[in-house]
This record gives sequence, C-alpha cells and structure tokens, in this order.
Amino acid sequence: MPIYKQVGLIPEKRHVVFRQPNGKLYHEELFGTEGFSGMSSLVYHLYPPTRVKEKGAPYSVRPQVAIEDNLQSRSYMGFNATPELDYLDSRKTLFVNDDMTIGVAAPIEGTKGYFYKNADADEMIFIHKGEGILKTMYGNIEFAYGDYVIIPRGTIYQLEFATDENRILIVESHGPIETPDRYKNKYGQYLEHSPFCERDLRGPVNMQTHDEEGEFLVKIKKRGLIYPYVYENHPFDLVGWDGCCYPYAFSIFNFEPITGRIHMPPPIHQTFQGRNFVICSFVPRLYDYHPQAIPAPYHHSNVDSDELLYYVDGDFMSRNNIQKGQITLHPGGLPHGPHPGAIERSIGKTATNELAVMIDPFNPVKITKEAMELEFQEYYQSWVQQNNTNPVTV
Repeated sequence: MPIYKQVGLIPEKRHVVFRQPNGKLYHEELFGTEGFSGMSSLVYHLYPPTRVKEKGAPYSVRPQVAIEDNLQSRSYMGFNATPELDYLDSRKTLFVNDDMTIGVAAPIEGTKGYFYKNADADEMIFIHKGEGILKTMYGNIEFAYGDYVIIPRGTIYQLEFATDENRILIVESHGPIETPDRYKNKYGQYLEHSPFCERDLRGPVNMQTHDEEGEFLVKIKKRGLIYPYVYENHPFDLVGWDGCCYPYAFSIFNFEPITGRIHMPPPIHQTFQGRNFVICSFVPRLYDYHPQAIPAPYHHSNVDSDELLYYVDGDFMSRNNIQKGQITLHPGGLPHGPHPGAIERSIGKTATNELAVMIDPFNPVKITKEAMELEFQEYYQSWVQQNNTNPVTV
C-alpha cells in the first residue's frame, strides 16, 4: 500500500537528533518488510523497542498435513469450526503451501491480556461475522462485516471484538499482500477504471501514545512456533510515524464490479495480489447484457492454479446448495464449472446477489488434518446428475 502518511511528532530529517521534552532521545525504528527495499515506515518510540524482560518456552502451532498431493474437488464447512474463547486458539489452518496458509477462526474474545505479532507472514483477515477494533502502534482500525483487514508481517497488534459470535477467514502470506499493479499508473495512483481507489482504503486513526512500564506479553509467531515474550514497556508507545507500511482495511462492499455484454473472466474480480497467489471479490452486480448472453461462468480448465472459493452470502449462481462459510477447493489439473442446471437457470437473469472471496494459489495447497474435520465428503460427485433432478447436496 504505497500511500505515504505522516502522523504525530517526527523530526524534520530522518536519522537525526530528536529529543523528548525531558531531554531524552526518542527512539527511531525503521519498520519494513523485504529488508531495506520494500515498503517501510519510520516510527518514533518513547522507549527502545528492544526491552525484553522475560521469555517463555515456545510452543508449536504448525499445521499437521493430512493430504500432501490432491487431485480431487473438495468442499469444507467453515462454520462447523468450533468457536473458542481466545483469538490464537481459534485459528485453524486448513490449507498450506510454501507461499501462504489459508484458514478460518471463530474467536469469542480476541487477544485478551496479550499482544500478537506474526513475524512470518502478512495477514489478510476477512470479517464474515462480527465487528470490533484492530489496535496497533500506528493507531486503530474499526472493522465490521465484509472488511478485509491487511496487517504487514511484524506488526504488533490486538484484536478486540464487540460481539461474541465472530467468523473470520485468514490468509497468511510469506510475501507482501498488495493491491494489483494493473489498477495503478506508473506513479502508483489508482486509475479511473480500477474497481476501487485510495479513498476506499482505511488506514489507522487515533494513535495513542502509551507511556507505560511494567510487564507486557507479546506472543510472536515465527516458523510455526509461538514465542511468549514479556517486554518492559507498552508496545504502543509511539509519538509519531511516517511512511508507507502500516495496516489498513478495505470493505468488500466498496469493490465496484466490472461488467460487460458477455461473461467476463475471473481476473476482473481481483482485489489483492501476493507471491504466487491472488485474492478476488465476487460482489452483487448486473449480469451481462448481450441478448444471448449466458451469465453463468463457462467451464474452464483450471490447469495453472488451485481455486478456493469462500462463500459469504447471497445466492451463488454457479453452485447448488451452498451454505455460508462453505469453502470449495478445485485443484489445478481438473476442469470445473457450473453445477447441473446452473447454466440454464442463469439465462435471462439480470443481476446476481452473490458475495464470495476467491483465493487462487499458483502452487498446489496441502490439506491439513483440521480441514479434514470440516470436509463434506461427497462434493467431488456434485456435477453428476442424480436421477435427472438435483446434484449431491450438503
């Protein structure tokens, strides 16, 4: 998100003397990903960000893989994941490859009593149910149903939920999560025909400087282990910051769909890009307006990537008997397309009310044991006509 922001107190030049009213130096930190060549921000602390008081024994949250190699269309009932009190305990990784993980969570309380830092991956948290506040040193971001919340890796944060029934989809990316290059001009500004623009992206607001010393637990994730660290001062002790690296939110309801006379291909729905994957938003939109148009998607070969669809709401026109929170996995190597009857049903329709998130990993995903507990076993047969009526149902 290369949109420069400047918040609070900062010196006129980088890396120069910058003193507090009491004469002590503020502590400058360069916070960025991809070393010194990626997006970064300079942040100014009251205290050094290095004051470790205690460390605890690490524990593993590495997913256990059940299926290494998959060539079967599958489906998983995401809302069958059991709600858990704690945010980290509730996170269930369902799919994994070298570039990313994909999972769901049903937290009740959030990060109560601690802070969290994912030192492995950028995070995309999609809010399916619930609302609350993301708290960071940069400020706060309020979130609600339909929000994508993007958190750069290494960001210390807390999640507070205002409700106790929360459902979220989580993508962890080992490279930056960005908006698509093709939506922007050579200066980085969003083009007039892009499906969203700068004013749709919500950065952190209301930065608070916490001048507090004591014991502050930060749970740090690195290489699938959680390391409990106790710091001597509050992590959110900034007096100011500037730069281009910070968390932000974008509502799926602010994605403006691109439509045409005949059916448009899935790349028009792209919302984010990552290293070897894309994320797309399917939103309510007018159907194709050619008099002979078939609004349902055509069958496609699906050779170069896996395709995962997370169903959020509405009536998804190409699938039968889909439920909220359901995930379908169509592996690279098998063609897929509309369920029986979906093509005929779509002819003559003028609009769709579907809401879904699509994730296309270009390297195959492995399937975890936690995913197998949520699997709808007969999905791969759902394109077979059953007695010339309906396909296999959930």
